[in-house]
Amino acid sequence: MQYLHTMIRVTDLDQSLDFFCNKMGFAEVRRIENEKGRYTLVFLAAPDDEGKARETFAPTVELTFNWDPETYSGGRNFGHLAYAVDDIYALCDRLMKAGVTINRPPRDGHMAFIRTPDNISIELIQKNGSLPSQEPWASMPNTGVW
Repeated sequence: MQYLHTMIRVTDLDQSLDFFCNKMGFAEVRRIENEKGRYTLVFLAAPDDEGKARETFAPTVELTFNWDPETYSGGRNFGHLAYAVDDIYALCDRLMKAGVTINRPPRDGHMAFIRTPDNISIELIQKNGSLPSQEPWASMPNTGVW
């Protein structure tokens, strides 16, 4: 068995691509436009997975954009995506400077949560254990839900 992808529906493809590609550093590895079905599928790979994803189409996040407007609710009910990161503080700082809310700051140097423009939770986990606690993260309160 092999993990292939996680699909999330998005309401604004450009906004979601900006979030994942420009802010999170993901790469688009495949795109499918289906005129008959009136949808676009965009497969994205995390930076460390890009080479493998280009060869095998996995592991990826599949953004599904339905051309006809729909309202999606319950993004939190989905659960969350999780990614191991090289430096949780540096990534959270970069995301915050790009306008992303850090819902659960990495106070422990190990874990943080953010949300996509469609309210899908993303857990960021520090690779190889926790970093030493540091400010401003150590005393930063939670914002909203994750």
